[in-house]
Amino acid sequence: MAVSANIEFHIAAPVSVVMEVLMDIESLPEWSGPHKEAEIIDEHDDGAPRTVRMVVTAAGISDEQTCTYEWTDTTCEWHLIKSNQLSEQRGKYTVTATDTGSHVHFDLEVDLKIKLPGLIVKRAQKMAVDTSRKGLTAEAEKRAIG
Repeated sequence: MAVSANIEFHIAAPVSVVMEVLMDIESLPEWSGPHKEAEIIDEHDDGAPRTVRMVVTAAGISDEQTCTYEWTDTTCEWHLIKSNQLSEQRGKYTVTATDTGSHVHFDLEVDLKIKLPGLIVKRAQKMAVDTSRKGLTAEAEKRAIG
């Protein structure tokens, strides 16, 4: 059963700073609670992370995941390559400039290999997007201040 969630929010930081935070994969455990480990396995020709290994804990389930990333100046998109718990995962951040910083649209879709009650899956999805909003906002605004 695939479950999707999305959220939109504002960050008082320029697009370049928001994208810098997203591209700093190894800092994920510092601002995203579910991420316990994050490492870049290889990079695109321009140095942007391409393949990433992460350890994520959500809804009491720990999982090691490998994802492939694609980047533009205003988007960060990833797709699951390998996971113990998920059969599919797609995520995307789209960041646009505003007069006071950045508008962020975050989409996340996951499909579990194991069957869990829908309520638990939905709760984990909500936690993931809420954590993303709060953590990314705090980290980008901290970096924007200097």
